[in-house]
Order: sequence, then C-alpha cells, then structure tokens
Amino acid sequence: MKSRKFSKDTLLHCYQRSADGGVLFYDFMDHLVYFTLYSILAREYDITVLATCQMPDHVHDSVKASRKENLVMFKRTLNARFAKQYNSRCGTSGPVFESPFGSAPKYEEKKIRTNLIYVWNNPVERKLVQEAEEYRWNFLDYAISRHPFSKEIVIRRASKALQSAIRIVKSEYAAGRPMGYTLLRNLSRPLTPEETEQFIDLVISIYNVIDYQAACRYFGSFAEALMATHSTTGSEYDIKEEYVTWSDKSYAEMTQILLTECGFQDIHEILALDDNAKRGLFDILRHRTFVKSEQIARFLHLK
Repeated sequence: MKSRKFSKDTLLHCYQRSADGGVLFYDFMDHLVYFTLYSILAREYDITVLATCQMPDHVHDSVKASRKENLVMFKRTLNARFAKQYNSRCGTSGPVFESPFGSAPKYEEKKIRTNLIYVWNNPVERKLVQEAEEYRWNFLDYAISRHPFSKEIVIRRASKALQSAIRIVKSEYAAGRPMGYTLLRNLSRPLTPEETEQFIDLVISIYNVIDYQAACRYFGSFAEALMATHSTTGSEYDIKEEYVTWSDKSYAEMTQILLTECGFQDIHEILALDDNAKRGLFDILRHRTFVKSEQIARFLHLK
C-alpha cells in the first residue's frame, strides 16, 4: 500500500465509498447519525473541516489536520462507530466503508478552490439538484442560515414534541454525545413533516463543525464562493472517483415504491434479506422504473 501523503495543516481531499459500492445513506437518520458523530470526532481529533459531502454511496471531505495520525484515527474511529450503529439498525455486520480511505493533499490555492467546488458540486454531478446549495447533505447553505431547508423555529409556537426534541438535542450536544438511531427515531416520530424538517436543520446547526470562514477565505466571501461553484463543477484528478451516468434521484424513487407497495416499514429492512428475496425486489423495480439494472442492484446490495 502506498504511503499516505501528508503535510501539517495542508488541505487534504479525502474520499471513501461504501464497502460494496452500494447505497449507504437511505434516509435523514443515516445522514444525521453519521454527521453528528463526524462533528464530535472532528473536534476530538483536532480536524479542521472546510467542506464535507454525504452522497448516497460515498463521502467527500476537505480537511486539515495537525498530524497524520490524528486524521487516520479520526477516520478509523468514525467508520467503526458508525458501522456499529448502522449494522445494529439494519441487521447486518461488517464494515460499511471501504478501507483504506483515499486522500490527496492540495498545496496551491487554485487547487484548493477547485477541490472545494468539486466537493460542493458532487450532488449536481449526480443530478440530485440543479445547484449545490439546494442539497442539504453538503451543508453548504448552512454557512449563511441555521434553517435553510425549513421555517425558523419559534419556541413559543412550537409543539410540545418539538420543544422537547430541542431540549434533548442541546443536552446531547453539550454532553459531547452524537445522535443515535433510537433517539432520532423517538424524537422525530411525533413530529409533523414540517417539524421534521425543522428538527433536521436544528440538529445540523447545533453539531455543525464546518469552518465556513476558512473555506470562503480562498474565494473572498461566501457570495464569491457560491458564484464560483455555479460557474464550474470543479475537478479532481488525484482521487479515482467512479464515474456514473445515472441520476441518484432514482434511489428516492425506488425507496418510495418499496415502502408504499411492498409492505416495508423501514427501507433498511431490505439489507437483511437473502439474495433470493432481493432478486424478487429487483424484478419489481426493474418493471416499475426506468432505472438501470446496475443501479437497482446497488440499491439492494445485490451482486
């Protein structure tokens, strides 16, 4: 294995796919469990995060670390703890991310700008959104708002369930604990769809570890960073990211079909099925959608 290139406080673009190339983030709870754990551990290991993006089957980070050992332990601990929670929810076992993670240092300011744009624009490339700030899980719009995807919470008008959720989230953060699946499920279950969006924005804003000022300094301001992101997709030649031609929007379409037509209460139930059962779902999705067979297989984790 090649030695990992590293220089103190130099920007590193880190990239990691799911262990089998299949979908990993199916719903908002997957994203929040990972992000809150990510944020807690980034602070613990003294990792400066300039950008991060959670895609359905992989993650990107633009980070700086004082020591290579800190970065390696950050990633190792993050992946192990997330895998433990994820497997417990899904009835599966083993690592959920491929190992080792890929990384490439960016020494010049032009390359740093290009990399940040690339990370922010990943969901645009995968046809999930038209513009980068429309995607919640690259966290870009949280640079200028604590509630970019929902109405601002007015405590005195909030339901008792939402008020209780707010108190608990703040308490968990103050205690240095990430949000787990059971807690997220219990807190979000009594909320209305509108309140759920408010709740998601709240959790992200409270735990958010991203240093937007450090990132925007490479462009001059957030407005200039956004303008640059709209003008180009950026590029990345140091990390061999897989190129696909499909739209990742199809994963949401397939999720909806299985939840509404096949009796699943939780989409993660498909992960514990044997291959014969998955082939049955494969046939349903192949006839009900225009999704490519390879993408359906990745959604079902079917070889």
